[in-house]
Amino acid sequence: MAVMPLEFMRPERLWWMVMIPLLVGLYLFLLWRRRRKARPYQITNLQRVLPRQQAWKRHVAVGAAVLALAALNVAFAQPKGEVEVPRERATIVVTIDVSRSMIAEDVPPNRLVAAKQAAQDFLQMLPTGFNVALVSFAGTSAVVVPPTTDRGVVAAAIENLQVAPSTAIGEGIYSSLDAMAQAPPDPNDPESVAPGAIVLLSDGYTNVGRPSDQAAQEAKRQKIPIYTIAYGTPNGYVENEGRREPVPVNPAELAQISRISGGKAFTAGTSGELKEVYSSIARQVGYMKVDQEVTEQYAGYALGFAILAAIAVISLGARWP
Repeated sequence: MAVMPLEFMRPERLWWMVMIPLLVGLYLFLLWRRRRKARPYQITNLQRVLPRQQAWKRHVAVGAAVLALAALNVAFAQPKGEVEVPRERATIVVTIDVSRSMIAEDVPPNRLVAAKQAAQDFLQMLPTGFNVALVSFAGTSAVVVPPTTDRGVVAAAIENLQVAPSTAIGEGIYSSLDAMAQAPPDPNDPESVAPGAIVLLSDGYTNVGRPSDQAAQEAKRQKIPIYTIAYGTPNGYVENEGRREPVPVNPAELAQISRISGGKAFTAGTSGELKEVYSSIARQVGYMKVDQEVTEQYAGYALGFAILAAIAVISLGARWP
């Protein structure tokens, strides 16, 4: 659980922090006065009991005690910070390019087969309460499976995807937004709208349909981020009537879609990289940042410093007769 920069519920209590520099100043003053009064080459009774080489333990004890006080003061001010907590509900639209370029074999056995397997693995990474929809696009787009919590239905539909001519990424985004609108309401709170995101995999290059940047603007308006995955390598090609037709991946268009919509762009050139990307996306869409009091964390820091101070004091005490 990652903790972000702190704010305080009772910031006025932080005024007690002025005691810290005062105590440190007092300690330094007492050290200075003691050294000033000490006579050269004269060993005092205290020095006999507490040898010079043990001075560092006194410093550790004082330093740990001061840090414990500081941590307690922070805890007393009731700090709060942004923490990542699991989402209970969300709708994820998995959008997959099934254009002919996806049969390029630069990612074995080919881009589409590897993408299918990774997308099916991605389903299992999402919380069980999430609704998942499936959209495919080539020259046209379609909502293959509307939002559902039945992972088996979505996985089977992914397995049955078939390639088709042309690439209409913009149309795929519009169909994804249509799928998002079909998400069932929360039975416990029908008026609430669950957060959503689109995870779009393609090798790029829109050549038909409405512009993808226009579709990304609509996603932004609806506050639905698009996580894009540019899948393939610059060396991809397909066979067309006995001739090799280059189909290099186009990350630039997909990066622009993510930037406009407020999502994030990824690239993957192997099946292993694609699985890592899906895992990262699952983490990002599966958690949300909320304000939460983190007093216990700083109370724990204070306890740790207090224990360190106590150990140093006990070690000093063991030197006395």
